[in-house]
Amino acid sequence: MKYAVFTVSIPEYTPEEAVQKLKEFGYDGVEWRVTDQEKADGSGFWNGNRATIPFTSFEQDAPAFRKLTEDAGLGQSGVGTYVLCDDLPGVETAIKGVKALGANRFRVRVPNYDGLAPFMPIWEAAKAQYREVVALAGEHDVKILLELHHRSIVPTASAARLFLDDLDPERVGVIHDAGNMVFEGFEAYRLGLEMLGPYLAHVHVKNARWFPDKYQPDGSLAWNCGWTGLHRGVANMTDLMRALRAVGYDDWLAFEDFSTDRPIDDRLQENLTYMKNVEAAVAAE
Repeated sequence: MKYAVFTVSIPEYTPEEAVQKLKEFGYDGVEWRVTDQEKADGSGFWNGNRATIPFTSFEQDAPAFRKLTEDAGLGQSGVGTYVLCDDLPGVETAIKGVKALGANRFRVRVPNYDGLAPFMPIWEAAKAQYREVVALAGEHDVKILLELHHRSIVPTASAARLFLDDLDPERVGVIHDAGNMVFEGFEAYRLGLEMLGPYLAHVHVKNARWFPDKYQPDGSLAWNCGWTGLHRGVANMTDLMRALRAVGYDDWLAFEDFSTDRPIDDRLQENLTYMKNVEAAVAAE
């Protein structure tokens, strides 16, 4: 496996610090976050994230980020844009930036789903839009990544396979995310990976857990889900690694750890050591 970090999860680092730290700790690559942020006091995952490339200046900024990455000897597992499939001009902007960055694949989001509006019209519209996105990517020789994500129209591997239908897996693939699947969309890992088949393109690694919140007036117990450390959550990393090995996946694992109970340096070092130990133990079975 090759190990990277999605920079959404390291908001305290400047881009220069990010590549230096990842190289120092033994990572193989980086997955740059690309989005326009609201101004914020301090650094957070979603706003004030210092390791983020602004989307509005992506193409202009990309060569400098490419040099930073290459000078550190790091590869790129992908690019984490937040562009939506209904925004073809945004996708084209992302393509230009991705190519200037020296990468060849990037994430394009699908609509969220809250269970209130009818589902099928949203699904069918997004499928048509995604076909246009993938066709555009093909014209520019880049690959689109669709992420399994809770509260979206594709929370499961089965849904993603159905959504992509007969699109060319050379041009579009899926980001498997066991942490997101704790919130919604869990399927046995091997089942999901085999369902994805040739569309399995990338893997995000993080974890979450459920905890009791409060009792409702009717006496029922409400539960909430939140992020936690890599080896403290519901997602079983050993089972995930076994399933990845069973389907022959030997590519990028990109950490996206949103836990905050440890200093960022400790988290990065401990996560990499833990997953490499898991990989070695599974290989020895």
